[in-house]
Amino acid sequence: MTLFSFRQFGLKAQKAMCSFSNIYSVAYVTVPSDEIAKKLAHGIVKSQLAACVNIIPQVKSVYEWKGEVNEENELLLMIKTRTETVGNLTKYVKENHPYELCEVISLPIDNGNEEYLKWIGEIVPQSSKNPGKNIQIK
Repeated sequence: MTLFSFRQFGLKAQKAMCSFSNIYSVAYVTVPSDEIAKKLAHGIVKSQLAACVNIIPQVKSVYEWKGEVNEENELLLMIKTRTETVGNLTKYVKENHPYELCEVISLPIDNGNEEYLKWIGEIVPQSSKNPGKNIQIK
């Protein structure tokens, strides 16, 4: 391949990706069990707080809590949403999570498959249109 071909490939790849900086985010939440993961995931999607929640099993967490180092088996929720919805998502998780202090962290999605990102926007309404349906799980 010539340098020109690499540049052409780079331009084609760049066109396949679209910049959506500050519009969409991925949030991460750890949970203690599959049952809780499923309940939270279903509630989050039903509440239109995310378009998709992946449940990733077999996460080993090592952390300090109340002066002791702990090691726990957990699952990780990878949640695709609008950046402006992260506050409502965090509130929902805190109200429905069994941990005293639950993890909810998010990172912006700077670019990606344009059709997929637009789909997130179609499923998750803008915050002004969706304060988050008040669905609680127990």
